[in-house]
Amino acid sequence: MSDNAFAIELFSGLPRRYDLLAEVLSFGQNRRWRRDLVSHLAPHQPRTVLDVATGTAGVAIALAAATESRITGVDISDAMLQRGRERVRTADLSGRIQLQPARAEALPFPSESFDAVSFTYLLRYVADPAATLVELARVIRPGGHMASLDFFVPPDVWWRAPWWVYTRMLLPASGLLLGGKAWWDVGRFLGPNIEAHYTAWPLTRIVDAWKAAGMVDVGCRVMSLGGGLVMWGTKGA
Repeated sequence: MSDNAFAIELFSGLPRRYDLLAEVLSFGQNRRWRRDLVSHLAPHQPRTVLDVATGTAGVAIALAAATESRITGVDISDAMLQRGRERVRTADLSGRIQLQPARAEALPFPSESFDAVSFTYLLRYVADPAATLVELARVIRPGGHMASLDFFVPPDVWWRAPWWVYTRMLLPASGLLLGGKAWWDVGRFLGPNIEAHYTAWPLTRIVDAWKAAGMVDVGCRVMSLGGGLVMWGTKGA
């Protein structure tokens, strides 16, 4: 099974309660991380934004609230996009946010067609993170901006042990209790997936991949004692 197909299957049962459970199971930190991501794009007031792995459009809606941008959100999951469209309509943002299916590795847009790109919880699900970053940067105009967020592994050994216990034991159990088998499956998957990703792609390698894709002034912030990671950069001339 391809990485994309696995991600679609894994998350197919989550959309209806995804946003509530994401907040509960991250102790409310998901919203805080999202605000930090938006803070690296909103001051530039981009006219057009591509939100990749938009899911249920949480970042797209947050960007619309902080800017006057027209936002295109893409995701590989039809179920997530359907839930996202419902949320966009509820927020009365259908005139500014358009959602459509697309793969991050092969975006159906011309080069240099967006002022900014955002992406969330993406690189762990693609076969080649470096090539995916090249594709994401391709659609940004020179001088435009990119920002992302994902889970992380606490760099401090004293926090890594509690993180391991939470991701391997408490997260799956809490997911099962609050969201049923679909969230049990995701809870069991996340901890090992996050750890394996950063073993293969430590932060220095990810930063280097951003730079190799043409991004400059690349920065990152470890959030919530190491539970999350926000990154940002500018596309070079």
